[in-house]
Amino acid sequence: MTLQRDTNDMKQIDETFEQTLKDFRSSVHAWSDAEFGKPHKPVTVQRTSWRVAAAGALGCLLAVGSVAGGLFERHYVQEQSRIAAAAAERQQKLAAEQRKQNEELFAKVDGDVSREVPSAMEPLAQMMALDSTE
Repeated sequence: MTLQRDTNDMKQIDETFEQTLKDFRSSVHAWSDAEFGKPHKPVTVQRTSWRVAAAGALGCLLAVGSVAGGLFERHYVQEQSRIAAAAAERQQKLAAEQRKQNEELFAKVDGDVSREVPSAMEPLAQMMALDSTE
């Protein structure tokens, strides 16, 4: 009795499984017929590929522009520092030349001020210096 009962249960399960498969198959066929029956829109591959290409080109242009801007900025800073160094060197040369002129002027003024006798009486002072050494 249990064997017959198990066999009946198996037959019922098999029939239910087969009915489920039939229902699934019919719904897949219905869906497929409905999809293939729809009018299809043409695919605009050219527009999409053009847009992708344009976006890629603009991205590359942005990257190249960023690199070029960085290089330009670096060159500009180097050039400005070179100009500043040259200006500082010129300023140092001018200051050294000015100091030299000032020292020469101070030496001349010091020489003029430190004379013991006026220039007109200098030969007489030299004669007196010769007399004192003898």
